[in-house]
Amino acid sequence: MSAKYPPLCVELPYQSDSSLYFEALRDLPWPVFLDSSQRSTQDSRYDILTADPFITLVTTDDGTTIQHRQESATLSQLDPFLLLQQQLDNYPRQTSTDLPFCGGAVGYFSYDLGRKIETLPNTAYNNEHIPDMVVGIYDWAIITDHQQQQCWLASFAIDDNTHENWSQLIERFTKPFVPYSAEFKVEGELRSNLDRAQYQHAFDKIQHYIHEGDCYQVNLAKRFEIKASGDPWVAYKELRQLNAAPFSTFFAPPQMTLLSSSPECLLHVQDNRVETKPIKGTRRRDLNNSEQDKILADELIHSVKDRAENLMIVDLLRNDLGKVCVPGSIKVPKPFALESFATVHHLVSTITATLSNNQDAISLLRACFPGGSITGAPKLRAMEIIEELEPDRRGVYCGSMAYIGFDGDMDSNILIRTMIYSDNRLRFWAGGGIVADSNADEEYQEIHDKAAAMLNLIQKLY
Repeated sequence: MSAKYPPLCVELPYQSDSSLYFEALRDLPWPVFLDSSQRSTQDSRYDILTADPFITLVTTDDGTTIQHRQESATLSQLDPFLLLQQQLDNYPRQTSTDLPFCGGAVGYFSYDLGRKIETLPNTAYNNEHIPDMVVGIYDWAIITDHQQQQCWLASFAIDDNTHENWSQLIERFTKPFVPYSAEFKVEGELRSNLDRAQYQHAFDKIQHYIHEGDCYQVNLAKRFEIKASGDPWVAYKELRQLNAAPFSTFFAPPQMTLLSSSPECLLHVQDNRVETKPIKGTRRRDLNNSEQDKILADELIHSVKDRAENLMIVDLLRNDLGKVCVPGSIKVPKPFALESFATVHHLVSTITATLSNNQDAISLLRACFPGGSITGAPKLRAMEIIEELEPDRRGVYCGSMAYIGFDGDMDSNILIRTMIYSDNRLRFWAGGGIVADSNADEEYQEIHDKAAAMLNLIQKLY
């Protein structure tokens, strides 16, 4: 059977390091790099790169600003998820190809976008000052297939401008790569919003809520911040070496820059088949001692506590999927699997389902947002407790970076192991789920185990 490609498709020279192609488009507006890190898993097969969207949507407290190329911007108070779907619906639904993405929406959905879905208290300090949703609609992409060692420049040719500029795009990506030179540095003290005593107070409060029956699990996170300056692409290139992960991202719209080395899938949709892979359960890695590393992995696999914690989130996600998926189609084919990353071992469960005929990828994203693995259970009460006990709003952290193609397919991550750069400040977070039998010392250490790569990066950037 011959391969299916979109109307515009040109094969480019394969590069094992897709960052070379990204540097060739880095000067264009709104550049984005969905970086699979080349790990030897199915989740790490493709890299997707694009820039220069012909429509942008930016959601703040004032509403969502929609900007079409060379047209006046409009402001809407409607649900941001609905507005995004309306923009995609303005274009013909494309037939899926053998490439994962040939045009469509790419951008972030912050954790605090959940306020557009649920009514939450407003007690945490909003120290982020960035939009709740930033999404571009793009009409071309570079796709690198590390499994087949092939690369394409591809487009569904939705926008007339793409036809006009196609030859320039080909020329841009076929001429020799120019060495990229820039600097990025941090200075001053790395500060956090929860010291050990403050963390203990929040931990005790969560234990109180659990024993009172308010909740079963709450994800509690700690925020780090440091002054920084320069080109954050330099920092991202170092981060992807320190903590290669299958759902990594570099995204640089005007409002901020997002640097993520996330290991976690939120939702994957292909031809109405849905998959989600929540992470719950963590052990540090010991790469200097392979025997000890295996002991830590085996300890995680056989931990009754971690499996129970994972099962809570699996049940939560099955409930979320049930809002928009075919009854009886939700399965858990692969529970409690061990997946090992650069600094930690994780327990990962795989849940599958079939999307109902009257639903789409964006309604699925809305139904499951934010991801249950980074809230707790039950979700709404856990989010209320997070708002009470975390001093600062999460902003982008624990939201999602996603693409939704003109063919209706979607892939999305959960924005953990993620850094945000804006206003000459670099911020990042780490957290973990607290349950009835959690130990405060162990949970506090787990935060620093999860943040290890980002903490190491900070030391390299001084």
